Amino acid sequence: MSIAEIFRVLARRWYVMVPLTLLSVLAGGYLYTTVPVTYESQSQLALLNSSRVAKPAPSYGNTLAYASGSLIGTADVLIRALQSAETVEVLRGHGVTDEYAVDFAAGAEGPLLTLTVKGTDRQRVVEETRKLTDFAAEELEALQKHARVPEGYYVSSARIVPPQQPVSQPKSRYQKVAAVVVLGVTGGFLLSFVVETWASARRRARGLPGLLDAPPVPRPGAGRLRVLLTRPLDATAVLTGYLALALFLPSNLALPALGGAGTPANVFALLGLFWYLATWCAGRLSPAPGTRPMRLVMLVLALTVLLSYIANQDRISSQKEILAADRGLIVLLVWVSLVVLTTAGIQDRERLDVLLRRLVVMGSVVAALGLYDFFTGTNIADSLRIPGLNSSVASVAVLDRGSFTRPRSLTAHPLEFSGMLAILLPFAIWYAFDPARARVGRFRRWAPVVLLGGGLPLTVSRTSIVGIAVVVLIVVPRWKPQRRWTAIGILFGAVAVFKVLVPGLIGTITGLFSGSLNNADSSTQARTIKYPKIYEYFVQDPVFGRGFGTFTPERYFFTDNQYLLTLAELGAVGVGCLLLLGLSGVHNGGSLRRLARSESDRELGQAFFASAMVALVIGATFDTLSFPMFAGVFFLLLGAGGSCVGFVRREADGKPVTAGPSSPPPSSEPSGPAEPSEPSGPVPPSGPVPPSAAGSRRTSGTGTGPSSSSRLVEI
Repeated sequence: MSIAEIFRVLARRWYVMVPLTLLSVLAGGYLYTTVPVTYESQSQLALLNSSRVAKPAPSYGNTLAYASGSLIGTADVLIRALQSAETVEVLRGHGVTDEYAVDFAAGAEGPLLTLTVKGTDRQRVVEETRKLTDFAAEELEALQKHARVPEGYYVSSARIVPPQQPVSQPKSRYQKVAAVVVLGVTGGFLLSFVVETWASARRRARGLPGLLDAPPVPRPGAGRLRVLLTRPLDATAVLTGYLALALFLPSNLALPALGGAGTPANVFALLGLFWYLATWCAGRLSPAPGTRPMRLVMLVLALTVLLSYIANQDRISSQKEILAADRGLIVLLVWVSLVVLTTAGIQDRERLDVLLRRLVVMGSVVAALGLYDFFTGTNIADSLRIPGLNSSVASVAVLDRGSFTRPRSLTAHPLEFSGMLAILLPFAIWYAFDPARARVGRFRRWAPVVLLGGGLPLTVSRTSIVGIAVVVLIVVPRWKPQRRWTAIGILFGAVAVFKVLVPGLIGTITGLFSGSLNNADSSTQARTIKYPKIYEYFVQDPVFGRGFGTFTPERYFFTDNQYLLTLAELGAVGVGCLLLLGLSGVHNGGSLRRLARSESDRELGQAFFASAMVALVIGATFDTLSFPMFAGVFFLLLGAGGSCVGFVRREADGKPVTAGPSSPPPSSEPSGPAEPSEPSGPVPPSGPVPPSAAGSRRTSGTGTGPSSSSRLVEI
């Protein structure tokens, strides 16, 4: 369905769209005038150790200060005590009735606490902040008395920043207004197409053509804009637009009202879902046969997240956690949109291959920008400023390891950059060996492999080396001996090239692994020390966790492990869903390789298998799904794998590979006999196709797909 058709439907059903839109705007205006402005006041406390603690002693006499002398643990105990349900009731008795929060100060490396109070009365907010600050000092002393700490070893508090003048916080009001307006417009859009489908069904029942049966054709001499608007869209075009926004815009830039979930790519993915629903309601397409399993997996994930969201309502949560849970639902809907568009929206195998090739090319551009960052010692993403978009995370400085700059290209972190390259590398290898690309120059075929594979070690991270190892161990053993030994020789040659061109890089990387094995690496120690803390949060909500997206580093800490993060947010059920996602990708690759009738498809199946295994393994090295670019590409590849399995399975069963609409629209004009077209290449002889020829091409199964020569130059 084209953009022009969508607007025509909305224009025909104006009596549905316009009233709902007006009602939502009026409701938003009512909220804007009735919801009071929220004011926020803050103060800061620092915890100070006793003078006796500075003297050498085995336990320092204070159990809250810990043997290391660090007061981080003491501050954490105080934060938990101040936010407990009992303390909330006590503070209500002291006159603190507005919402308050106690947390570590942003960017603080020591026991520095920020106390925040939000309310609608400016003067009352200041007074409540003062009371909360005084109560925090009293609570710290009471905790130590209860623990029977000797008086000489008491930890004290110092007011570093007194209660500040309240600052208005209109963002929450704007978010409520935007939510109501978006809900009304979305409801009007969907209901308009439901009414259109019902009206078309009634017309067909009376023997009349449906309103959407004949797609619009631009008039002769129409302008380029009109032609563009009337051109039918397909899922590959929509997903290409998503990839362009996801990979070519810094992943930390988002719409201010939506936070980290409001990246332009995510918004475009949701619009793509609306396009799919409109096209499906019009009967222009139906889900491709054999692609349901991946949508069922996403249904399981969605139910798990929703159950966790509901269970989280019974827990006392801060306002930031509630907003984070709401953003988590938006992110979930984006992931569902990507899987639905790839599995149910792509109707032709050739268009799926085009999407994968475009993904490889775009990923190569991201890798090339990362190489620029490495050799210039800069962050190219920091120089990009787009009006209307703000950074959803704190500014990331140029990260170094050893004497090397760790590139991140347009991603949010070097770890996300290395993970992106690792899951795309298998497809770049398939792209280079694909017989359909045999006529393309070697440079165009092998440049993505060089950029993606060469960029991985330059991230100077264990994640990149682990990713390369997984790809090599899965892909290379399946090759024929000649190709396999050639690849092994190239790998050893690449190590030598890096040793000459980038002196010290190989030694730095090997030092990372040796330090991890000896537990002498600070980053490894920082990760392993968090494992017991995660267990404490897990036992509080072991089944469905604390809520998807609520375990934020601003409130808690970085987990640097997707499985631990999921354990805290979604509990044991969530970890099972995470494993199910990864294993579904592995199953897609294995099934594709088993069912494939050509060597190219078997290698594509191995690429899906290797990519999914990389995602499963590196999930233990950083929180992969917290980064929007990696997560978006991961779910798009999951959907693409499920779609490809459906195509190959139908081809193996002798069924048409190209999926058609559920009810083909009748032609508006009688078509005459088609004129023969000249072949673009040599005409193959009639008779059975030799196995070698069958392995060097993919047929659409209907004889209407693009010719092989046209596919060779399409990216």
